[in-house]
Amino acid sequence: MDRTFRTRSRRFALVAAAATAALIVTGCSSDSGGKKAEEDTGNASAGKADTPRMKVAMITHAAPGDTFWDLIRKGAEAAAAKDNVELVYSSNPDSAKQANLVQNAIDQKVDGIAVTLAKPDAMKSAVAKAKAAGIPVVGFNGGVDDWKDQGLLEYFGQDESVAGEAFGEKLNELGAKNNICVIQEQGHVALEARCAGVKKTFKGKTTNLYVNGTNMPSVKSTITAKLKQDSSIDYVVTLGAPFALTAVQSVDDAGSKAKVATFDLNKEMVSAIEDGDIQFAVDQQPYLQGYLSVDSLWLYKTNGNFSGGGQEPVLTGPAFVDKSNVEAIAKFAAKGTR
Repeated sequence: MDRTFRTRSRRFALVAAAATAALIVTGCSSDSGGKKAEEDTGNASAGKADTPRMKVAMITHAAPGDTFWDLIRKGAEAAAAKDNVELVYSSNPDSAKQANLVQNAIDQKVDGIAVTLAKPDAMKSAVAKAKAAGIPVVGFNGGVDDWKDQGLLEYFGQDESVAGEAFGEKLNELGAKNNICVIQEQGHVALEARCAGVKKTFKGKTTNLYVNGTNMPSVKSTITAKLKQDSSIDYVVTLGAPFALTAVQSVDDAGSKAKVATFDLNKEMVSAIEDGDIQFAVDQQPYLQGYLSVDSLWLYKTNGNFSGGGQEPVLTGPAFVDKSNVEAIAKFAAKGTR
């Protein structure tokens, strides 16, 4: 990775860190406040906005049952409660249907849209229609390479190429030689970028393994078969927490000595890292992505602000979580916010 690229990455990370600090100050000021957050993700106790009520649509490509998106939604709900925002959340992993959800939001005359661009080309027309209707649109989680071209105001998320490259370097440090990178949705730009990043920096062998992410038994059997076929595989790299936990079962079923590491974090993943079943996870802070996406639309409407000046994304990751620091994360994961 060249020096300019590293410098830019550090600069973006600082912006996200500052945003995180502001979030902590407003949402986690005491033990009683933490308990409140667990019981009510809105947590709008102090400083609730008295600005006019506005409606924001959050539209994602979430697949049913993927707990990662629960964290996104909790962050969005917390910001909505603070900002006097009516949040309308919807999702569909089918890009054409996700685009239709954007059209539904336009028809509802919402005041702002926060959208993921997992498959940017499929979303381009719908995003353009929203802009033509005068609705501000921000991107998050998927589409870091495309949000600017599509004219979105801001972007909050992880640069998946940077994250993948950092992951590959981590595998080098651990002495890995041969990994499979499990992709649960072929053509998903963020997932493909992660594995491409791993392959770019990893000194050993990286093989992409495509699975049907909507069918977990099939995911398990496909990974198991690959491990039985190649006993030299020493790491299974997954791109989401539920798939990592399934991969642990596959390793056992195959009688393999491979270790498992993953992108993304949830409560169960924290426990798995503590127990040693998962070596490490890359946390892109989905709660923060959801929070900043909604809050940014409120700031734009009430004060004309937009982070990054419309030129640069606000990065929320990557941050490595392993046995050395998982204890500090565990108390937040227990509340369902990490």
